[in-house]
Amino acid sequence: MRPVGRIATSDVPYGALRDAAIGVKDGKIVWLGTMADLPDQPERLASHVTKMNGEWVTPGLIDCHTHLVYGGQRAEEFARKLQGESYESIAASGGGILSSVNATRAASFDELLSSAMKRALFAMEQGVTTLEIKSGYGLDQETELKILRVAKRLGELLPITIHATCLAAHAIPPEYKTRRSDYVSWIIEELLPEVKKEDLASAVDVFCEKIAFSLEETELIFKAAQELGFSIKIHAEQLSSMGGTSLAARYQALSADHLEYVTESDVLALKDSGTVAVLLPGAFYFLRETQKPPFDLFRKHHVPIALATDFNPGTSPINSLPSIMNLACVLWRFTPEEALRGVTLHAAKALGLDAEIGSLEIGKNADFAFWQIETLAELAYYLNGCRCSGLVKNGIRINVRSN
Repeated sequence: MRPVGRIATSDVPYGALRDAAIGVKDGKIVWLGTMADLPDQPERLASHVTKMNGEWVTPGLIDCHTHLVYGGQRAEEFARKLQGESYESIAASGGGILSSVNATRAASFDELLSSAMKRALFAMEQGVTTLEIKSGYGLDQETELKILRVAKRLGELLPITIHATCLAAHAIPPEYKTRRSDYVSWIIEELLPEVKKEDLASAVDVFCEKIAFSLEETELIFKAAQELGFSIKIHAEQLSSMGGTSLAARYQALSADHLEYVTESDVLALKDSGTVAVLLPGAFYFLRETQKPPFDLFRKHHVPIALATDFNPGTSPINSLPSIMNLACVLWRFTPEEALRGVTLHAAKALGLDAEIGSLEIGKNADFAFWQIETLAELAYYLNGCRCSGLVKNGIRINVRSN
């Protein structure tokens, strides 16, 4: 039993309980309420009793879209963007994703694990208990599998959940530049079966965009992935309107991500399929985009909106979910409550995990974060992020603060 003081259950608004406690047993939440309603002998209800210091408690934050495992960095491209060069132009000249591909191919497993570990530990300091990691900086058998094996090893070493996604359909590698169909066939016939065999990922993602994969190529990969038992995700409508969002909805994708150029018909398709809209304000900010996602349409049609860092070296080098909450509030006028829900309950749904995590409810996993703050709005207030004072994962307390 944890008498914690103040709890945000993730209901609307916040679902705040003051002078409250959480009962945890066998890694699950077994009781939740005010101290006034606490049973006379709480030790009979929970496995142990721990007193806290009146901190706020939220569900553990969930970063449902990251590219955390990569080699190198792309600061030089940042300077080119500041001079006005477009993302598409940089990609066409061999920069962009392909720059990270070359650096990641050259890095060893241990080098990638070491750098990814530092990034994951920082995310934990920012309140994260569940972290999605995509491949996509390999684009060949050896390196795609290397990235996913690094993600798997992170999950074995860290006391948080790592949720891996295969994004081999991130870009066409140079060696397949004139053989696009062969690359798609390689993903379908060779890579995905091996990923499934080694149980390295639970989902498959495709970057459906003019500079990446067509609708037809995306659908071929979707079909093959679903036949193998993978869940589906998509990068869609970031730079143009291509119909990728509606395609993903037809395949009942877990999420469609970016979505700056979606139409109302796309939004209705998401509503009908139950697909989550994952918005990425870090990439919007870093690329200095002007086309905002139509979040008013998502609200109007009750499409759940998740937020994520999209942490990557080229278009969103931001590894703090509270910072992302701030950007969503400042750039897009989200409320702090919407932002918190976007990195908890809706982010859990974007990973297909909302029955287990994402809100503080009896029967769900005891995954939560402690914050030494006066008001929950502070989580979205600081542009430089907000460090938590501790985490609980499956009922076990994790100290994430260094002395």
